[in-house]
Amino acid sequence: MDPPATYRCRNCQTPIAYRDELLSKSYMVVVDPFGIQAKTGQAFLFSDARNIVFGQKQETNLITGVYTIASIFCSNCGEELGWKYLQASEARQKFKEGKFILELSKISKHF
Repeated sequence: MDPPATYRCRNCQTPIAYRDELLSKSYMVVVDPFGIQAKTGQAFLFSDARNIVFGQKQETNLITGVYTIASIFCSNCGEELGWKYLQASEARQKFKEGKFILELSKISKHF
């Protein structure tokens, strides 16, 4: 049996998530568009992630509402990969709680 496809840190190739944990490819990252460290681009939503470390909790205003998130970083090289949704302020966005956003520009798929 072939090993499952993985998504890896683009910087150091550390495995971050499995293909069967991918929930959606239809996310666009637009965080703090007027800030010094703005993030933009396509992102994927995953049910789980591994080989990561968490940054501090923060409240952020995204297109779909206000969330409490924690940035996630590769545990091997320290590259910022995206974030984990900790809490959603709106009831219709609660499904995102506990899920992970990985920025497409920071990961690569391996078969």
